[in-house]
Amino acid sequence: MKLRIGNFPVSRVCLGDKNEYDNGTLTIDKQGAIAYLKECDDHLTDLDIVIANPGDDTRIVPVVETIEPRCRPDGRTLFPGVTDAVVPAGEGDVKALKGCCVTVVAKEYGSFGDGVIDMGGEGAKHTYWSQLINICLVGDTDEEFERHEQQKCNRALRYAGHRFAEYIGQAVKDLETDDWEEYNFDSVSDQAKRNNGLPNVAIVLQPQSQMEALGYNDLWYGWDMNKYLPSFVSPTEVLDGAMISGSFMPASSKWSTYEMQNFPTIKELFAEDGKSLNFVGVIMSMLNVALEQKERAAIMVRSIAKNLGVDYAIVTEEGYGNPDADYVRCQVILEDAGIPVVGISNECTGRDGFSQPLVTLDSKMNALVSTGNVSQLIELPACKTVIGSLEAMNRDGMSGSWGYDEVLGKSARDDGSIIMEDNNWFCGDHIAGFSVKTMIEY
Repeated sequence: MKLRIGNFPVSRVCLGDKNEYDNGTLTIDKQGAIAYLKECDDHLTDLDIVIANPGDDTRIVPVVETIEPRCRPDGRTLFPGVTDAVVPAGEGDVKALKGCCVTVVAKEYGSFGDGVIDMGGEGAKHTYWSQLINICLVGDTDEEFERHEQQKCNRALRYAGHRFAEYIGQAVKDLETDDWEEYNFDSVSDQAKRNNGLPNVAIVLQPQSQMEALGYNDLWYGWDMNKYLPSFVSPTEVLDGAMISGSFMPASSKWSTYEMQNFPTIKELFAEDGKSLNFVGVIMSMLNVALEQKERAAIMVRSIAKNLGVDYAIVTEEGYGNPDADYVRCQVILEDAGIPVVGISNECTGRDGFSQPLVTLDSKMNALVSTGNVSQLIELPACKTVIGSLEAMNRDGMSGSWGYDEVLGKSARDDGSIIMEDNNWFCGDHIAGFSVKTMIEY
């Protein structure tokens, strides 16, 4: 499978009365976009589009999702099974607007999986998103059944974000670029013909799928991953919109759709393919709740890896807590099969850093990469501008903030300053590979 991504760098975004890209400047037809999105979904009651630039003294909260604006010149949908019919992904041409993202923001009510982005100041150091121009789609819906729930599907807002990313991407549909990323993924039979002496490496992805109630989990071609079983897939499918983010996982531990579209670890494996390793592909697994489900998934991952002739594996999970059991079991069963593993995840070591990092551990896990401590406490001053609702941090059960603490008080203070855990940064631990953190050993 061959996927080509044509890149169009964005250095400035303007709101106007047309969709246009010209020499780094992206102009968006604001009223046209809002009318289109409301026409697509009558659950959207209120929409606005606000631009937040790197360095702005701006705090965005509650952030629901981020997506890279793209388009397909052949007219196929960007997100099969979500924004339109189920069609193949992972091959052909796609055009991408680089240096910006659609950022979906709830106008008022937040959720356990929603988070914070700071565009400037000390807070900007905690997140990759501060480096991008955030095209904020700020909205509200009539989904009253979940408005005051801690867990929200946020279906109307999330899907509006994906449609908006596709709408914006049309600005470059007929334009040419010299900047193309090319990803060639050989068939299994072609890979078997290689005789270069390099090790065969696969990456095991464990996207979020814990919620048995459908609508909260990550989707694969529009299919809820709670009902998924491990399978072998092309890495180009991941980069090409076959998988989109859900709404369940604590904010800092999530993979947003933008991260799936640009999965840095997958891109690094492509870059090393044929040089230091043979990139065998992606073993797509899931994170269910029952022990029998976890064991079944681990066994199937092992079987796929052995049948593919995998010599080494990377295992990465979306989330922490209950998913740690799947994450650890998968690594152990692969190690027992003679396949050494590197694990990538964040950790929960408590505010003092002395707690057990994962819910369960095993001595066979001897190569782990930590992307951050979800419990690290962070205190930041007020920002001049807030996009969304700061009060959501206190009221709506977001994963790293609270309404009352007898020592620390509430997370969002009356003067606009905040105190929260790392958990509340939107996709802040960037487990997919966009890490902004380094480890220091004292």
